Amino acid sequence: MKKVSMKKSWDNPRENSMPASARVPASVVIGEVLVAPATVLAPMAGVTDTVFRRFIRNASIFTGQADGGGEAAVRHLVETPISNQQSGCGLIMTEFTSADGLSRMRESKRKRYLSYDEDEHPISAQLFGSDPYTLAEAGRIVEDAGFDMVDLNLGCPAKRVVSCNGGSGLLRDLPQIATIFERVRCAVRIPFTVKFRMGWSDQHIVCVEVARLAQESGLNAVALHARTREQGYSGQARWEYIAAVKDAVHIPVIGNGDIRSPEDACTMVAETGCDAVMIGRAAPANPWIFRQIAQYTAFGSYDQPTPMDRYHMIRDYFLMLMEEDEPAAISGRMKQFASWFTHGVPGGAILRKSIYEAKSGEAVLAAVDAFFAGQPPCAADQLLVAGV
Repeated sequence: MKKVSMKKSWDNPRENSMPASARVPASVVIGEVLVAPATVLAPMAGVTDTVFRRFIRNASIFTGQADGGGEAAVRHLVETPISNQQSGCGLIMTEFTSADGLSRMRESKRKRYLSYDEDEHPISAQLFGSDPYTLAEAGRIVEDAGFDMVDLNLGCPAKRVVSCNGGSGLLRDLPQIATIFERVRCAVRIPFTVKFRMGWSDQHIVCVEVARLAQESGLNAVALHARTREQGYSGQARWEYIAAVKDAVHIPVIGNGDIRSPEDACTMVAETGCDAVMIGRAAPANPWIFRQIAQYTAFGSYDQPTPMDRYHMIRDYFLMLMEEDEPAAISGRMKQFASWFTHGVPGGAILRKSIYEAKSGEAVLAAVDAFFAGQPPCAADQLLVAGV
C-alpha cells in the first residue's frame, strides 16, 4: 500500500476562465443550518486547527459591497470581529479526529481536541473510524460539545488510516458504511454529513452508491473529493463524478477538488450543478479565496492580494500562533506554514530559508519583517481588481 500525503502543488492544473453566468450559490441549507455563502473550508489534518480556522474566517470577511479605499479598507475588513455567517467562508470544519480516541480520552483532553471559539459557528467536527458504535458515541460527544454538524471522513488516503479500515479504506466495504450511517444518524440530532472519494481505485468507483446510501440513511449532505484513493492528490480531479452524484441524490452535494481560484469554483458549479464548493489546499496559499468568491458572486469582480497584503497575512497568522500555542511548538508551526504562505511572494525562497533557520517565534517574525522591509515599493501594492 503506497504512502499518500497531501501535496502543496497541483499536477498540470486546468486553467479555467470565468463562466458567463455561473456563480457559487449565495447559500445552502444543510439540515436546519444555513451555510452562507455556500463555501466550505475543507478539513485538513495538521492544518485546520482553531487558529487557522479563525484566521481564514477573518481573511474572508466580506461586506457584500464593492470595497474601496485600498489596503487600509481591506485591513479593516480582515481585522473586524465578525461571525462566520457574515464571512466569505460559510462553513468551517475541524481537523479529522479519531472516534476511538475521542470516546476513550478524559473530558479535559476532549476539550482540547474539540476546541473552538464561539465566533467559528457554523462549524462541523469531522470524525474518522470504522466501528459503528464508537462513531455513534463520538457523534454524541461532538453534539454535546456544541458543534453545528458532525461529518464522517471516508476520504483520507493516509496509509495509517486506511490500514485500520478508516477514511477511504471504508470505500471497499459498503455494508459497513451503511451500518455506520445508520448508527450515527440514530445517535445525533444535529446535521450529519459525509466526505468521501470516488472510490478506492478506477476499478472500484462507488461514489454514486455511497451518496445514495447517505440519502437513504438520513444524512443531510454529501461532499465528494473527485479523486480515488489510489490517486491521492495527484492528477486532476474528475468533476464529472460530482455531476453524477448530484444527479443521483436530492440532498445538498458539495464539490471538492482542484479549486484554486474563483474561476475554478464557478466552473465547478457550472459543470456539475453542485450546491456548494469545498476548498482545501488552496486556502493556506491564498487565504483570501473565500472573500474573492463572495466578491465575484456579489458584483462580478474580485480583489487580488498585493505583496503587502501577504506581509500582513503572514505576520497576523504568526502572531495568532504565538498567542495560542505552547512556546516550544510555535516556531515549528510557523515553519510548517511557511511554504504555504510564501506561495506567490517574489523571492519567497529567501524568506522560507530565513524562517527555517530561525530558532524562535520572535526570530521568525523578525525575518518576515526584514524580508518585506527590503521589498521595493511598486504600483502592485495597490489593490488590483480582476473582472470579466
